[in-house]
Amino acid sequence: MSYSQIRYEVADGIATIILDRPDQLNAYTFTMRNEMLDAFDRIDADDSVRAVVVTGAGRAFCAGADLSTGGATFDKSVSDDMFGGADLLADGTPRDGGGTVALRIARCLKPVIGAFNGAAVGVGVTMTLPMDIRLAAEGAKFGFVFARRGIVTEAASSWFLPRLVGISQAMEWAVTGRIFPAAEALAGGLVSRVLPASELLPAAYALGEEIASSTSAVSVAAIRRLMWSGLSAASPWEAHAADSHLMVAMGASSDAAEGVTSFLEKRDASFPMLVSKDLPSEVPAWPTRPENI
Repeated sequence: MSYSQIRYEVADGIATIILDRPDQLNAYTFTMRNEMLDAFDRIDADDSVRAVVVTGAGRAFCAGADLSTGGATFDKSVSDDMFGGADLLADGTPRDGGGTVALRIARCLKPVIGAFNGAAVGVGVTMTLPMDIRLAAEGAKFGFVFARRGIVTEAASSWFLPRLVGISQAMEWAVTGRIFPAAEALAGGLVSRVLPASELLPAAYALGEEIASSTSAVSVAAIRRLMWSGLSAASPWEAHAADSHLMVAMGASSDAAEGVTSFLEKRDASFPMLVSKDLPSEVPAWPTRPENI
């Protein structure tokens, strides 16, 4: 697929997705949805990609849904733009388009770093909640503005946001719908660091490079699934069972042998296993399409 609303680049083991409608503050569209889904498919299929950075072109990250069609923007009978097109729930309900992007990011086998270079509002912030690390430039602003637009939180944010920041903080941001600065996002746990604008992408790429150069790709993919699936585990015993299955599988692997041997020999590791063909079956699965939806 060729892209018109995002840019996709790979260098030094890091894939970069740049939301690329700067004149419209990178506002989200159906086309952008489809291009992001395709880009994450490419990322998972490419063993040379070890980490992902997502950012925006120009002065915004993503200003939310493109509202240029006016009051009927979210009316499915008028337009598919905010939905999943022919992709329906099992009961025939149109799927929320932002949710299809969020769930694709959640299923990604590579760690995803969000770099908020500017405003991230509505779907522009909710689609980033399944990303693993979020960094913000000092001038970035955020808003879960849905109640002020007469709609509801989407992109599965009712699941992700309270788990990231706690229910009280999630409710305050969601029911007021107000815009808040990067400092508040940091205090509330939405982002892990706030940096001068000039330092934002270098910091994101430094994280990606550390992952790419120092870790087992299969270990990282397995850890990512363990962490996210563990958020809804019924108990620590359930998490312990998942850990145990993977410790047995990975403990006997060539990556484990290389990790230990390289440490004892005081040299950099060269992990041989590939995510595309060596991911253990014991890794918790986030399915493409659960039967109940």
